[in-house]
Amino acid sequence: MFNSIFVKGSLTAGSVLLTLGLALVLGFAGAFYYIRKNTATRSFAFTLALLPLITATVIMVVNGNLGAGIAVAGSFSLIRFRSVQGSGQEILAIFLAAATGLCLGAGYLLVAVLLMALCLLFHAVLTACRFGQAADSMRELKISLPESLDYEGIFDDLLAAYFTAYDLIRVRTVEMGTAYQLVYRGMPRGAQAEKAFLDAVRERNGNLPVSMGRIADNRNEM
Repeated sequence: MFNSIFVKGSLTAGSVLLTLGLALVLGFAGAFYYIRKNTATRSFAFTLALLPLITATVIMVVNGNLGAGIAVAGSFSLIRFRSVQGSGQEILAIFLAAATGLCLGAGYLLVAVLLMALCLLFHAVLTACRFGQAADSMRELKISLPESLDYEGIFDDLLAAYFTAYDLIRVRTVEMGTAYQLVYRGMPRGAQAEKAFLDAVRERNGNLPVSMGRIADNRNEM
């Protein structure tokens, strides 16, 4: 049941059409699921939909042919990706599409179907369980203050009064080095506490920019 449909590397019209058709179906299923669960560009959606088909075709062509395999490897080495660094989920989706195409190109159709189905099912379960997602009440706070002020512990009393828990994540310079930006993550004591806290911070930092919101996924991190 899990054997390859290609007997001794031979290709028939029926096996090729079945493989390519299944590659299109699985590629479209993966792309459709991804764009329903994540924000994606049209270009990325097309890539996910067609990558299994292209990969399967290449593997079928080079199957058992050492010379063709070397030529294909050389042609792929000429490709340079000049796109912005993707998120962990985008890289995972690309690997899933490529792995599905590899399984199809080698003739293991059932393995490819199981791979795609299990990955999408498990991803849906993790998404429904909110796995790895910050709590809805968790907030990210960004406070700017003049470089003349010492930021060490300057807001600790306010944070202790209006937050049940908090942590300083990072400090960086902004406005061409003329100000500091402190980034905190914490759990406010309530919606009314948020406004009172922001007003108190504005009085202490000279009315420089202050922002508070839910924690967003960082696209530049895995």
